[in-house]
Amino acid sequence: MTGTVIFSPLLPWPLLAGFAAIALAGIALAVWRGLAGWALRGLAALVVIAALTGPSWRQEDRAPLTDIVLLVEDRTASQRLSDRAEQTEQAAETLAARIAARPNTELRRVTVTDGEGDTGTQLMTALSDALAEEPRARVAGMILLSDGRLHDLDQAPDLPAPLHLLLTGQPEDWDRRLIVQNAPAFAILDEEVTLTLRIEDSGDVPETENSGQVPLDISIDGAEPQRFMVATGRDLELPLTLPHGGRNVIQFTTPEAEGELTARNNSAIVQMNGVRDRLRVLLVSGEPHAGGRTWRNLLKSDSSVDLVHFTILRPPAKQDGVPVSELSLIAFPTRELFMDKVDDFDLIIFDRYKRRGILPSLYLDNVRQYVERGGAVLVAAGPDFASADSLYRSPLNQILPAQPSTARVIERPYSPQVTDLGERHPVTSGLRNEWDGEWGRWMRQIDVDASQGDGEVVMSGIDDRPLLILDRVGEGRVALLASDHAWLWNRGYEGGGPQLELLRRLAHWMMKEPELEEEALTAEANGQTMRIIRRTLEEGIGSVTITRPDGETEEIELNETSPGLFTGDYTGPEIGLYRLAEGDLESVIGLGPAAPREFEQTIADGETLEPVVDATRGGVRNLSDGLPSLRDVRAGRPAAGRGWIGLTPREAYETRDVTQVPILPEWLVLLLASGLILAGWLREGRR
Repeated sequence: MTGTVIFSPLLPWPLLAGFAAIALAGIALAVWRGLAGWALRGLAALVVIAALTGPSWRQEDRAPLTDIVLLVEDRTASQRLSDRAEQTEQAAETLAARIAARPNTELRRVTVTDGEGDTGTQLMTALSDALAEEPRARVAGMILLSDGRLHDLDQAPDLPAPLHLLLTGQPEDWDRRLIVQNAPAFAILDEEVTLTLRIEDSGDVPETENSGQVPLDISIDGAEPQRFMVATGRDLELPLTLPHGGRNVIQFTTPEAEGELTARNNSAIVQMNGVRDRLRVLLVSGEPHAGGRTWRNLLKSDSSVDLVHFTILRPPAKQDGVPVSELSLIAFPTRELFMDKVDDFDLIIFDRYKRRGILPSLYLDNVRQYVERGGAVLVAAGPDFASADSLYRSPLNQILPAQPSTARVIERPYSPQVTDLGERHPVTSGLRNEWDGEWGRWMRQIDVDASQGDGEVVMSGIDDRPLLILDRVGEGRVALLASDHAWLWNRGYEGGGPQLELLRRLAHWMMKEPELEEEALTAEANGQTMRIIRRTLEEGIGSVTITRPDGETEEIELNETSPGLFTGDYTGPEIGLYRLAEGDLESVIGLGPAAPREFEQTIADGETLEPVVDATRGGVRNLSDGLPSLRDVRAGRPAAGRGWIGLTPREAYETRDVTQVPILPEWLVLLLASGLILAGWLREGRR
């Protein structure tokens, strides 16, 4: 029970002050005139003024509340290094017992674990959430059991009591880590890109014979690594040329040294996409026709394509009487293009081209060799392909996937169709989904026979005759489109069709874009989960074997989500490089960040948290020096000293009942004031 005097004045305080001044002036006048009852009259005035202030006695029935201590335990990945987990567990249990023995105190234990993704240690977020659930007036202190490595310092809350950090770890701890400081996501093929690496030693690094020099292993796409000796503590600029387009997985590793805290930060995985700087295309048009600009418009719409285009307007045998002075004086560089620099092109397109004496057989034979060496040729055939001047009747017949066996040019409306094989081929799979409504019809098709070769018929036309045939020759690729009416789709005839998408896919397949490979095993990473993608022309596939970073293997079955496309999801148990294999196909992918935040800094250090701790007059203490004792300290006083940390008793309470009684009842005021006035009058009347 506690009591206090409170005032509820009947008049405003300034008015009461005025009355008090008048009463004081009257008493002073009585004293000056020598009235014997001035003291009694003064007491009467005092009683009246005191009554006007409304004094009351308030009594509260209070129940004391316990103090609250927050104990935040860091159980993240870096806290599982060495003996830190045991240190944390022992310190937490000892502190819990000491706080339980402390009178009028409750303990709240908060555990911080690894969050989703690479968020690092969220100590301040956990502390803020814990404080939000407790009355701040009852919090006597906060204790963190951690290595001091946190990643949300900007989320530090306003703290109502001393904060203490008890550091795990040992003085002799040391660690080595590999840092990738600069790694672009994309790199241009055949051009050198520079990566910046750094190997750092931190902590109590032991002295060895090769101090300052460590081995570095570099592996590309899971191949056998190459080893180099590099210096520690210095930036290493590594020039690199990507070996192929698409995703390139590069792994850097320095072997684990004896005594270091962990090898988890000794490796880094960099995934870079290899892209072409410029795609070089040579377009050869036989003669002007209605669809002559189809290929040109398609290729010129792509800013990454360098196009060389020439159209044969006047063959050498043409006799039209044009004076020589009006003819072009600059000879077209056919020899330079088809002999000297043919390998500079990624794709050569013959659009309705026929032999007219412009390109000798020697040039065309060099084009054949160019394909066998890895080049690509696309023939968009017109009526001349079935004539005596057909491009097939040249050295190119050794690589073309079909032949004009009947010399027929069929001219009647038909709707192009994707074959069963084409539904599985990346050039034409899902092509129906690229266009709303029915495809417009074409009016002409060259009758070709594709049965003699190994070409893949992905589209058919009149009476299921081959329309689009794809083939691989040597290291290169070749395609034959047995019609010159693809432009009708572009013009919107009978609703049009997916001409742009078809020709785009066709051109990029010929230029060996990895996304359009017929037989491919790839994966897409999202955090620790990968989507495995297997594309094939076969009806079925086997299971995919996954080799984890620790060398363990497991198999996963994929489901066919569309013709020729099998997919499946897999969640990796750890960060690192995973190898995938199915049949003769292999692939690698890195899961998780290149350098996990939890292992960027592993040596225990309280420097990061010192400003927050000092602001509350708390302390940072090493558990390796022993667990400090607990003391009570007053608010605002230093809360840490040698071998001890302090808690601030809050003396919080809960008010259960309140009673209030007037000190001067009305009857008592009337009696006292009247009595004193009467006594003063009587005293003055006797004189």
